Amino acid sequence: MTSTASPELDLRPSYLAAGIASLLVFVLYLVTLAPSTAMWDTSEYIAAAYVLGIPHPPGNPFFVLVGRVFALLPIGPSVAMRVNVLAALCSAVSAGMWFLITERVLTGWLPQRWQRITGGALAALIGATAFTVWSQSVVNEKVYTVSLVFFAIVSWLTVRWADDPEGSKADALLILVAYLLGLGYSNHPAGFLPGPAVAIAVLIRRPQTLLRWKLILACVGALVLGMTPFATQPIRAAHNPAINEGEPTACREGFAWDCTLSEGTWRAFKYNFDREQYGKPPLVDRQAPFVDGQVGMWWLYFKWQWMRDAYDEHAGSQLALAVVFLALGLIGGWVHWQRDRQSFAYFGPLIFTISLALIFYMNFKYGASQSPALGDSVPREVRDRDYFYLWSFSAWSVWAALGLVWVWETVSAMLGTQRTRVGRETLELPRSRSWLLTSPVLLIAAVPLFTNWDAASRSGETDTRDFAHDLLNSVEPYGILVTVGDNDTFPLWYAQEVEGIRRDVVVANTSLLNTDWYTRQLQRRPLFEYDTARGPAVYRGRQWTKPTKPLFDWTLEQIDAMPLYQELREPALFEKPGTALRSTIQPQVLERADLFVLKMIRDTPDRSVYFSRTSVGYPARLGFNDFMLTQGLARKLLTHQPTAGADTLLMPGGQGYLDLGRTDSLWTHVFEGQEALVAKGPWIDRPSIGIPYLYVDLGMMLSEALRMTDRPEHAGEVLTTTISVARATRLDAAMGIPLEQLEQLAPPAATGDTPGTAVPVRP
Repeated sequence: MTSTASPELDLRPSYLAAGIASLLVFVLYLVTLAPSTAMWDTSEYIAAAYVLGIPHPPGNPFFVLVGRVFALLPIGPSVAMRVNVLAALCSAVSAGMWFLITERVLTGWLPQRWQRITGGALAALIGATAFTVWSQSVVNEKVYTVSLVFFAIVSWLTVRWADDPEGSKADALLILVAYLLGLGYSNHPAGFLPGPAVAIAVLIRRPQTLLRWKLILACVGALVLGMTPFATQPIRAAHNPAINEGEPTACREGFAWDCTLSEGTWRAFKYNFDREQYGKPPLVDRQAPFVDGQVGMWWLYFKWQWMRDAYDEHAGSQLALAVVFLALGLIGGWVHWQRDRQSFAYFGPLIFTISLALIFYMNFKYGASQSPALGDSVPREVRDRDYFYLWSFSAWSVWAALGLVWVWETVSAMLGTQRTRVGRETLELPRSRSWLLTSPVLLIAAVPLFTNWDAASRSGETDTRDFAHDLLNSVEPYGILVTVGDNDTFPLWYAQEVEGIRRDVVVANTSLLNTDWYTRQLQRRPLFEYDTARGPAVYRGRQWTKPTKPLFDWTLEQIDAMPLYQELREPALFEKPGTALRSTIQPQVLERADLFVLKMIRDTPDRSVYFSRTSVGYPARLGFNDFMLTQGLARKLLTHQPTAGADTLLMPGGQGYLDLGRTDSLWTHVFEGQEALVAKGPWIDRPSIGIPYLYVDLGMMLSEALRMTDRPEHAGEVLTTTISVARATRLDAAMGIPLEQLEQLAPPAATGDTPGTAVPVRP
């Protein structure tokens, strides 16, 4: 049964009800909001917004501008929380838009406004509590919630345009839609994703619109105007902000118009804009089978939305819920097609674009958590990419709500129907009393609120910030810390740039050292003073000399000239002048990053060099294993081989040397991560499980060292804390390792009768 807009239909949107729905969603997000930063890209984006910098390509200029505003607003006790509020607000507004769209579709179907409002509320609830939407809305990990609000607003405006596509008001709506598409693109390239659906809706609803060249020119102009935030990037990059990824400018000595308005700046901007740094293969070169691998990844993440079963303990229930919400959505899509084809002309293509078309375009490898039986036999993404389908899962709520209303109507009709006029049509609909009696079926929409609460909530979580605090404080004043990935780098950027923690430490990431812009960024980095009063007590009582020279003794031109790699065909001897530090580097291909690390070690006599303990095997690859000394969460590269002593212990099992005094002081008096990890509870994201494991591994090593030096009581205290971290984060389920042996080493008070979780025990 098809209906079109009719003067007899009540098309007035329930803006008040939608606003209340958005407000309730916003309150939910505030209750579960993260007070600080989180793993992966969260710290990068919060820090970039705070310093008005440029995050990784394509730079997301609209987000940076808006994020900077939110970072300054007095709406929270910390910068991180304020930017997190931005994510919550965007998703809450999006929920209101889905409410309005759902209510609009129901206009030609249900005669009573309260029934249509109920349907809109179902869409808002389902979309807001889908796991990925919820978890991304309580901490600003990326820019996807800002993209979501553009998607939702564009969708509502297009549906409104389809109701009345003629006249100046309709033209103004299309121009506004074009502007929002451009502005959304300046937030993230996905901002264009609603564009094809808008074009299809215009083509189907009023094709002659495409022949109105003045309107088309106005839309193109609005689109370009919306993209103008990109113009801020070359200007801001030339001012060398603390985070300047991609450095889309030809200016090297500060801002100037002649170098900004140059071919070099255009090339740098275009390289950044096109994300050439990542070098993704062409779409014809599939990185995984489309159905089994890539659609299978989407299905895995779809199952997460209705019950985030992180430890595979309720696989049957999770699958059942996924089937239910998939069926509801498919029914809702069919009902949408039957009842209101003019809005379906937009929404149907949108769902296709942000699901199947997006899956094909993204061309992902197997997901990090997908098909575990395949192990490493297939290429995998470094982390789970469910956030790329946030728009799909959020918009699905409209169809899921329509499907649930159809189920509600069908069940209600079993109790009796009556002929009811809706617009120009007379329909057989359930009696009012039947709707009320069968309303408990709508509770299905509330299921994700309860099944996802623990996994999605980030209330009180400070573990990422505390990890950054602990890792930075493991490094001596003015030291260089070599890191290897996102999670041992971005949190440190946040801690240094936003909270001012240990800015004297130079963080050198090996992945980024392969780029030219990052080495220039390190060379320009100011020399910050070490704050003795705020620093750990373990570093007091000694004079720390502030370096007087930049990190490299080269010009920027010499830095840029470093080759991308150097092949060693035979063993090569490395020596640090004036010291006993020397190593034999075995034949291999040294990347640009390796060459810079070796240069930092060789040419910086006034700085200690550390390697994060996340960099497993990296010092050994450069031949430095015999010169490493563990101090807290980092390993110091000594200029001589360590020897065993009262405070320097050679640990069994190939663990190397441990600075017992320094590590014990850091663990006992400085580190904050252990308590934060216990408070956080289960660690949901398996690809980053190495972070809590660092604490467990270090705690085991420290406890063992204390026992070796006849300090059993203190060893028991350290081990008790270690076991608490292992239990809370559930390392047994995440890594499949037994806890029983470790618990046998702990004092009785540490274990009690509580079942444990797993961590490895060194022999």
